[in-house]
Amino acid sequence: MLHELKIEPQYFEDILHNGKNFEVRKDDRPYEKEDYLHLKEYSIDDEYTGKEILAKVLYIYRGEFCLTEYCLMGIKKIDFWAVR
Repeated sequence: MLHELKIEPQYFEDILHNGKNFEVRKDDRPYEKEDYLHLKEYSIDDEYTGKEILAKVLYIYRGEFCLTEYCLMGIKKIDFWAVR
């Protein structure tokens, strides 16, 4: 399944350039291992910048160390569609 999500600029850049390989998200969608996250950067003014990343979900943690109703996802940036 493909999930289209907003992402703030600093987290977008961390995934793109700094090796960030996880996402903490509200667990309000049916996230599963092997899903894809279509991450669309948006500005402070809540406008899309046009930058996008596709990432594959490798692992999901929904345990005691997550805030209530949140999950932690291990992700891998898909290189051939890294920024569009």
